[in-house]
Amino acid sequence: MRHILTPHSHATADKLDSTLEASARGMRALWVSLAVLGTTALAQAVVVVLSASVALLGDTVHNAADALTALPLGVAFTLGRRAATRRFTYGYGRAEDLAGIVIVLTIAASGAFAAWAAVGRLLDPQTVRHLPAVALAALIGFAGNEWVARYRIRVGREIGSAALVADGLHARTDGFTSLAVLVGAGGAALGWRLADPLVGLAITAAILLVLRDAAREVFRRVMDAVEPELVDRAEEALRRVEGVRDVGELRLRWIGHRLRAEVAVVVDGEATVRHAHAIAVDAEHALLHAVPRLTAALVHADPAPAPGEADPHRTLAHHAAA
Repeated sequence: MRHILTPHSHATADKLDSTLEASARGMRALWVSLAVLGTTALAQAVVVVLSASVALLGDTVHNAADALTALPLGVAFTLGRRAATRRFTYGYGRAEDLAGIVIVLTIAASGAFAAWAAVGRLLDPQTVRHLPAVALAALIGFAGNEWVARYRIRVGREIGSAALVADGLHARTDGFTSLAVLVGAGGAALGWRLADPLVGLAITAAILLVLRDAAREVFRRVMDAVEPELVDRAEEALRRVEGVRDVGELRLRWIGHRLRAEVAVVVDGEATVRHAHAIAVDAEHALLHAVPRLTAALVHADPAPAPGEADPHRTLAHHAAA
């Protein structure tokens, strides 16, 4: 129940993990399930035109928006697999952040459209036609989402993709939103004309909650935010590396659905270049094991200060001040 009531994320990093990325079967599951959602939304759209149900309209645009998110995600994933160039030296992983912005705009447009239709119907109530068809379309929405949920969860568990399993649980959540349309149809059948637009507003509210969650996540990614727990885990792993006396500046950033790290570690000031390099390699190795989705780390070795020795970075001090 807690998962059902919690808005889910549309961030690209939550939809792709290393297992899913490496598995053709996993990517096929993502596209097949999204095709099913698109077909479900199309079937519901036909009933919307016939019945003029705004509750069903809200559910339809919600399902359609979920299906359409596959397009920017697919483009971003294809770009992200391209090798780095002399112009794009970090590669094309940031395309996923652009895809996240497109997804947020898609969700916002669907929410605005659903809200406009529901409010208009509240101000000008109309009789919903073909109530049995509306009820059937609601069940189709539930069935489509539930099929997608079961399919994603099964394939995700078989290939070991946590992202695909999570997306399956999110589809199951959307299925319960489809069932809410039945409430509006039932109220309309009993003669309560406001039942349909009120359910439409409730579905709009659910879309807006998803929008808030997705927009917050995309904003954090654009601003290079990471979970503080990842920083704590990285520091803890570095401090356990033999030869690391202290951990200096540590930075993590997302590039697409992968992490990169930059860190300065303090080593023995009398260590040879080879020894300091070996410690740095061990530190990078420890980070790769400790931090999920980390693919590369740049480790800089600083010498431990000796008594009376000047700051080895004093030459750079005026640049930092500027």
